[in-house]
Amino acid sequence: MSAADIAAGPAPDKAEPEVDWFVLLLGFAGMVVGQFMAILDIQIVAASLPQIQAGVGASNDEISWVQTAYLIPEVVMIPLSGYLARWWGTQRVFMISATGFIVMSVMAGLSTSIDMLIVFRALQGFVGGAMIPTVFAVAFTAFPPRHRVTASVIMGLIVTLAPTVGPTLGGHLTEMLSWRWLFFINVIPGILVLFLVGQYGRFDQGDPNLSRGFDWWGLGLMAAFLMGLQFVLEEGAKNDWFADDHILLLSVVVAITGPAFIWRTLTYRNPIVELRAFTDRNFTVGVVMTFITGAALFGGTFLLPLFLGRVGGFSAAEVGTIMVVSGLAMFLTAPIAGRIARRVDPRIPMFVGFLMAAWGMWEAHAVTPEWGFWEFASVQAFRGVGVMLAMIASQNVTMSTLKPSMIKNASGLVNLSRNVGGAFGLAVLNTLLTERSAVHMGELTSRISTTSSQTADMLAGLTARFEQLGLADPTGAAYSALHRMIQLQATNLAFGDAFAVLGLGCAVAAVVVLLAKPVRGGLLAPGGDMH
Repeated sequence: MSAADIAAGPAPDKAEPEVDWFVLLLGFAGMVVGQFMAILDIQIVAASLPQIQAGVGASNDEISWVQTAYLIPEVVMIPLSGYLARWWGTQRVFMISATGFIVMSVMAGLSTSIDMLIVFRALQGFVGGAMIPTVFAVAFTAFPPRHRVTASVIMGLIVTLAPTVGPTLGGHLTEMLSWRWLFFINVIPGILVLFLVGQYGRFDQGDPNLSRGFDWWGLGLMAAFLMGLQFVLEEGAKNDWFADDHILLLSVVVAITGPAFIWRTLTYRNPIVELRAFTDRNFTVGVVMTFITGAALFGGTFLLPLFLGRVGGFSAAEVGTIMVVSGLAMFLTAPIAGRIARRVDPRIPMFVGFLMAAWGMWEAHAVTPEWGFWEFASVQAFRGVGVMLAMIASQNVTMSTLKPSMIKNASGLVNLSRNVGGAFGLAVLNTLLTERSAVHMGELTSRISTTSSQTADMLAGLTARFEQLGLADPTGAAYSALHRMIQLQATNLAFGDAFAVLGLGCAVAAVVVLLAKPVRGGLLAPGGDMH
C-alpha cells in the first residue's frame, strides 16, 4: 500500500445499486400475498373436515387425504422451483404457479366427489408450491443488504401466521357460507397477485441454456424420494408404521431413491437441486434450525387444538379464541425481532427464541382438562414469541454467507426443510400420543381395583345416577363411564408428554445454534465476509 493510499484513508464501501422502491415493493407485496395463500391452504381445511366429508360423501379414512393430497406433491415443487426460476425467471414461474393455484382452487370448490376433490387438491398443492420459496429468494436477491431483515420479518409473519390462523378462518368461512368457500376465497386475492406480479415483478431474467440436458432421472428420483417420505411421515402413525404393507414398501422406496437422488445430484452436470450450499456451515446449521422450527410451529399448531377439542371439550369458536394468542404474540414480536436481528449476532435471538419456545411447550406438560384461556395464554405467548425470534434470526443466519448464485436453489431447500420438519414433528407427536395413551391407560387401570372401597363407591354413585335416568343397564353404563374417565385421564397425560417432548426438542435446538459461525446482524449481504 502506498503513502498516498494511506493518506487517502480507507476505501469507501461499494455503493448499493439504485432500487425503484415503488416497483420492488408492489411486486414483492403481490408475491407475499401468493405465499400467504399457498401456506394458508395447508391448514384452512383442518377445522372443516366434517362438513367437507358430508358434502362429498367421504369415509373417515378418505377425508384425511384432503390435507395429505395437498402436502405430498407440494414437497416436490418446492425444491424444483429454484431450478425453474433460474431457467424461466422468477416472474414467469410465479405467474404460472399463481394461475394454476387459482384454477385448481375453483375446481376443488366445485368438486362433487372425494376422488375429484383429492385430485384437484393434489394439483393445487403442486402448482402452488412454487409460490413459497420464490418469495424467499427475491427477499435475499432483490432487496439491498440493509433492508433484507425487513423482508425477512414479513416472510416470518407469513410463514408463522398463515398456518396459525388457517383453521380459525376456515371454520368461520364454513359456518358463514359453506366449505366450498375455503377454496373460492383464493380467487379475488389471486387476481390481485397476478396483477401485481405481472405488472411489477420483473426481478430477474431466466437462463434458457438450462433447458439443455434437463435431468429427468434426477426429477424422477427426487419425486419418488420426497413424495414417499412425505406419505410415510403423514400416514405412518395412522397405519401402525411398518405393520402396514404400503408404509413398509414406500419406506424401502425412500431408502433406495434418497441416496440415488443425492448421488445423481452430485454427479450430473446440470442437477435440478444444487447441494453445494451445504458446504457452507451456516447454511447447514440454518437448515437444521428451520427443520426444528417447522416441527415446533406445526407441532404446536397441531397439538393445542387437538387437546382443546379432545380433552378440554372446547367448541371450534373457543379453540380459535385461545389460538389467537399465539398469532397475536407472533405479530407483535415480528418488528422487534427485525430490529434485534439488525443489531446483534443472529445466534443470540435464535438461542433466546428456542429457549422461550422450549419453556412455553414445557409449561404445558402439566396441562389438565381444567385449563382455560389464561393458562394457555402463557403457553401460547412464550411459544409465539420464541418461534418468531428464532425463525427471523435463522433465516438471516442461513442465507447470510451464501453466494448470490446459490440463493434460488437454497431457498427451495430451506422451505423444504421447514415442511419436512413439520411433517416429521406431526409423525412423532401422533405416534407419541398413541403409545403414551396406551402406557398411561395401563398404569391407571392397574392402580384401580374394583374391590377397593373408593372404586366401589364411585361405581355405586354412577350406577345410582344412571338408574335415575332410566337406563336399561345402569351397572354396565357405570363401568363404561369409569372406563371413559380413565381414558380421558390417560389421554391428558399423553398430551402432557407430547408437549414436554416438543419443549425438549426446542431446547436441543438452542444448543445446536451455538455451532453456527458468528454473523454480523442484518447488514451482511449473501456471499459477504463473516466477522
